[in-house]
Amino acid sequence: MREYQLRNPFAEPAESPEKGTVPFGDSPQLRAPSRKILTVSELSREIQALLEGTFASIWVQGEVSQPTISTKGHMYFSLKDSQALIKCVVWRDVRETLKFSLEHGLQVIVNGRVSVYPARGDYQLYVDHLEPKGIGALQLAFEQLKEKLQREGLFDEERKRPLPAYPERIGIATSPTGAAIQDILKILRGSVEVVVRPVRVQGEGSAKAVAQAIRELNGCDGLDLLIVGRGGGSLEDLWAFNEESVARAIVTSRLPVISAVGHEKDVTISDLVADVRAPTPTKAAEMVVTQRRHCIDRFAAILEDPVFTQPEEWIKEWQERLEEYQQALVEGLREPVLTAAQRLRVLHGDLMACSPQAIILQQAERLHRLHGSLDAGMARSLEQTTARFLGLAGRLNALSPLAVLERGYSITFDAQGKILKEAAAVKPGELVHTKLHRGRLTSRVENTNTSS
Repeated sequence: MREYQLRNPFAEPAESPEKGTVPFGDSPQLRAPSRKILTVSELSREIQALLEGTFASIWVQGEVSQPTISTKGHMYFSLKDSQALIKCVVWRDVRETLKFSLEHGLQVIVNGRVSVYPARGDYQLYVDHLEPKGIGALQLAFEQLKEKLQREGLFDEERKRPLPAYPERIGIATSPTGAAIQDILKILRGSVEVVVRPVRVQGEGSAKAVAQAIRELNGCDGLDLLIVGRGGGSLEDLWAFNEESVARAIVTSRLPVISAVGHEKDVTISDLVADVRAPTPTKAAEMVVTQRRHCIDRFAAILEDPVFTQPEEWIKEWQERLEEYQQALVEGLREPVLTAAQRLRVLHGDLMACSPQAIILQQAERLHRLHGSLDAGMARSLEQTTARFLGLAGRLNALSPLAVLERGYSITFDAQGKILKEAAAVKPGELVHTKLHRGRLTSRVENTNTSS
């Protein structure tokens, strides 16, 4: 374990008391020693210089706590163990080089310098390098992205598309100088039209270049599918195909994508999100032409059939079979035709009996009979109704008050139009009205006699 000897820059040198001074306690007149007074800023700068001089480059391991990223892209977190904690800062340019995401609870090893943040008086570890403890940074980044995309369902087989059976034109995004493109073209030559989009597949910026190539090939007319990949290499060499930007470009591709990266043992994120994973670039090319070659092989086998090698014999054989079929057809149809003719005659008789003309004549006769019955019934009903009406009219006339008046009787009303039934209902001098059979009379009462 490295030991650090810390020097106190603020300690006074061990000197004898100044000449003419008296040590404390030796005189009733005490004189304080000289003092060096610092401002807070000066003290902070002294501490900063001390820490940075002593801990200019130090390796520290611990657990990440509460990582956050500022609006300017800098990262802040605490590094802790069971007994202590130190605040850490990762500037944006350093953070952008990290292949993995810094997560709460992750055990890491960091390298950096210890300094002071004067505004708060906090000492902090300014990180220049950061790696996960116990697992490589690239492997951790791979696992983190794999888990993220799997949660989104981007590895689900239900969202993946089948390859077209007979592609005519395909696009390839790969290095123009690698062995992969030569192997692919060797297999595809003469089978399909190929559009190659040369792209850098290794090193800084390669992931961005591959993603852009996929998008550009999607904009080409007439393409049926894409092959994206490269030959074998280390995890670092293949890393462009483990970047999220490439995975997203594959997922959003309108064309089916075959991912062909490295060797069979290599599995990348692009393999997991692609519609089809090919163990090698060579296998990817074989997948493209498998169905086409199968059809060609089948067609070659068909050409060996006697139909093509000995057409005269084939035609003669089928002529004989045709004559046999014709004879069998005539014999087989004779009895059914005779039976059908007899049945047709029976059906014709039934049809004539049910013809519309016969039905119309029957219904016309029935309608004529119903019409005569209706006329006779209406005449009888009219005579009966007329006789009944006359009888009721005679009875009504006999009960009418007008008939009584016609026999010489009259009806007398008082001045209010009320019928008078007795003489006591009026007084002498009042006017009364009398209705006769023809006309009315108005009279004044001279006297009344109430006796009957």
